[in-house]
Amino acid sequence: DVQLQASGGGSVQAGGSLRLSCAASGFTFSGYAMTWVRQAPGKELERVAFISDEGTSTRYRDSVKGRFTISRDNALNILYLQMNSLKPEDSAVYYCQKLSGRTYGRVEHTGQGTQVTVSS
Repeated sequence: DVQLQASGGGSVQAGGSLRLSCAASGFTFSGYAMTWVRQAPGKELERVAFISDEGTSTRYRDSVKGRFTISRDNALNILYLQMNSLKPEDSAVYYCQKLSGRTYGRVEHTGQGTQVTVSS
């Protein structure tokens, strides 16, 4: 079974940093693109960052460009999201997702989330 286990969330003050991790198992991690998404209370799920199977292509939503970095370690089967200069509006539950293809595709699996809370 595909498992995506996110961790690393917490409470920080504005301007702080957190690094989220997503441990993947049950599939060939290096063969699939991955994303981080988030959902704040009362808001829709929004994609934060995307990374291709080998990590050569990344994309970010405008509001996190220059502050967040998505990366992956295919040897360890771990997806990361480094979040710097955090803002209160970054507060949300963050989820990692497996896509259906190497460089694009539909969402096939979503892991359990990790809470990020940024105070002003």
